[in-house]
Amino acid sequence: MKALESSAPLIVYVDIKSPYAFAAIRPTLALETALDMRFDWRPLTLDIPSYLGSARKSKGKLVESTRSASQWDRVKYAYRDARRYVERQGYMLKGTEKIWDSSIANIGISWAMQTDRERLGAYFDAVYPPFWRRELDIENIAVVEACLAQAEIDANGFAAFAQGEGRARHDALQAQLHPSGIYGVPTYVFDGTILFGREHLPFVRWHLQGRQGPAPDIAYDIGDAESVAC
Repeated sequence: MKALESSAPLIVYVDIKSPYAFAAIRPTLALETALDMRFDWRPLTLDIPSYLGSARKSKGKLVESTRSASQWDRVKYAYRDARRYVERQGYMLKGTEKIWDSSIANIGISWAMQTDRERLGAYFDAVYPPFWRRELDIENIAVVEACLAQAEIDANGFAAFAQGEGRARHDALQAQLHPSGIYGVPTYVFDGTILFGREHLPFVRWHLQGRQGPAPDIAYDIGDAESVAC
């Protein structure tokens, strides 16, 4: 698998632990449904401490931090920015109390893609909202298996996949991303073009529909939430 290449009309990179990816899931699924296309959804497991430092809370109190004041300001703004759009979709977004290793849950995306592609939206619905309500331990394989089962995706063999082939595939893909110019989520890729942020969805739609008329400006439309099959 090459980071910028796919047989699908669009590659979508997301991370379960990203509030910005959470805000993008529903409108991106809605676009996929509206256009009757199947996008190539892939995991990008963010290394947050490498650019925003690390921190951990216990019962709401900060117990460990390597972040500067500037880094804390950036983190707080990111949550405020994502929360205003997530809440418009009827979801809750609580700041996490630690920086999670989301790789297992992200490998779940790959499992859903290859096992039951039509239930991918249901997997997102099973994992994203409860994680952002602080109800889900996404570092626990059994918990991710339960999310797959909740989405009616066969989880038999997932644990072995997550520790073997799926992990190897995940890690090999992550190593390609930064050299390919992909740094954050959600990222949309088509024909070598890389667009970071769901504000580019109108442009993505314009491209996928044949580039008729002038290209649209960026926007933050939620999309038709009712059309999303989750």
